[in-house]
Amino acid sequence: MIRDWIHHQDFHPTLMGAFVNPFYFARGGLARQLSRLGPAVRGRTLDVGCGRKPYEGFFRSSQYVGLEVDSPESRRAGRADVFYDGKRFPFEDASFDSLVATEVLEHVFRPAEFLSEAGRVLKGGGALLLSVPFVWDEHGQPWDFARYTSFGLRYLLEEAGFEVLEVSKTVADVRALFQLVIGYLYKKTVTRSGWFNRLTTLFLMAPLNLAGEALAFFLPGNEDLYLDNVVLARKRGTP
Repeated sequence: MIRDWIHHQDFHPTLMGAFVNPFYFARGGLARQLSRLGPAVRGRTLDVGCGRKPYEGFFRSSQYVGLEVDSPESRRAGRADVFYDGKRFPFEDASFDSLVATEVLEHVFRPAEFLSEAGRVLKGGGALLLSVPFVWDEHGQPWDFARYTSFGLRYLLEEAGFEVLEVSKTVADVRALFQLVIGYLYKKTVTRSGWFNRLTTLFLMAPLNLAGEALAFFLPGNEDLYLDNVVLARKRGTP
């Protein structure tokens, strides 16, 4: 039961998540925006780079298909429904009503090809919900290739045949700075022991999470410095 609660706090943190989640600000900000935009994702949905499908519950999907690059790690995770070579999505043209890709595009070396594949498998008018970090450290090395501004994402999506409906920015205030400091501490203290890491978070990082929350009430936001872009777009054309 405790393990399930902690897993929930990993991706959907409440205030209590500040005590157990070193990515409390980043994951919380991302979950809030995906939840808000989630109703636009419906019908047969493809989740590219699905991981453990942490956001599936936000969407109104009649069928939810998880796609992962074929690797020992993704096979062990056990949540993907289909595996592929990282290039061509193994589906027919116009076979999905919506597509989700959270924290994936930064790991794609050729983003135009990735977005072309997304457009190919989507029906006309189909929704694309995309998130990508803006201010974050290198991760998933060596498969971390880019950071995107809101303007860069809009350009890439429009070039790929999408109409951008909304671009939102997560944690655009002092909490972004606290998250970077906490991320630094996490990488310098993390071990193979999950419980040890939780204790480190509780005693070393939780005070910073709480301090960041408190200061965010008093200090102004900054729309130019934030953690993630979350984009809702749709494929041009008729269904």
